[in-house]
Amino acid sequence: MTRSRPGSLRRAEARTGWLLISPTVAVVLAVVVLPILWTVMLSFQQLRLIQLRTAGLLGDYSLDNFTEVFTSDGFWESLRTTLIYSVLGTTLAVGLGLVASLALRRSFRGRGAVRACMLLPYVAPVVAATFVWSTLLNPQFGIINHWGTTLLGWDEPLDFLNQKSADVSLFGLDVELPVALLTVIVFEMWRSFPFAFLFLTARLQAVPESLEESARVDGATPSQRFRHIVLPQLMPTIAVLALLRFIWTFNNFDDIYLLTGGGSAPRSPASGSSTTSPRAVTSAPRRRRRSCSPEC
Repeated sequence: MTRSRPGSLRRAEARTGWLLISPTVAVVLAVVVLPILWTVMLSFQQLRLIQLRTAGLLGDYSLDNFTEVFTSDGFWESLRTTLIYSVLGTTLAVGLGLVASLALRRSFRGRGAVRACMLLPYVAPVVAATFVWSTLLNPQFGIINHWGTTLLGWDEPLDFLNQKSADVSLFGLDVELPVALLTVIVFEMWRSFPFAFLFLTARLQAVPESLEESARVDGATPSQRFRHIVLPQLMPTIAVLALLRFIWTFNNFDDIYLLTGGGSAPRSPASGSSTTSPRAVTSAPRRRRRSCSPEC
């Protein structure tokens, strides 16, 4: 009898554990798993919105929806643009957050206020942020174009948000830059880096100072201390941040639409600049899209 007690105790603990997590499992199944399975099933059927209530497990399953999407005009170009936007936006946001957290690591007077100001781009309403950027980048009265034409020697103002591309001379080479795409990438970096800054700052405060002090006593340079001590401590946090930011950036829509109105105009073949009318911007499709348009 004494030998069977450990086994029965383990079974009782297992039953208790399953009983405790059963509410969470039920919620996850109802809120996450079942909607995903239902969405996958609907993707293989030809259904209209009014037919969703009557749709069931038995239906006409086919690959016509996927064939239509993969063979549609502009799909692969839109996917490439979305991947470029997601990868560069994520990389620059995490990188800038890392630089900011390292720069504000040491204590100084007013560090708390500076850290609080760092969070303003992330907590500011997206409508207000895009309005400020649209005003600053306006080709007629924006301060960025004013500085560019008066101080940097630009021949003409750039329509950052509505111009698809522009020819730029770098070291004697003419390079075509995607103006609108780079603009929304920089906006994504500016708006998202406080999220990475917050998490990396919290992780830096948990790094033992004794490790760096020992390395400093051994004669390690600042770059060596960062590479061999600080960076390995931050890599798990950086990996999680990169994954989350990539998912959120890939599904981002509001920032791009509020900045560009749904897409940028093609470059004029004669002058090399865009000719976007207000009607073309205001008449952009209002339907919610998952990715940046190929003209962005």
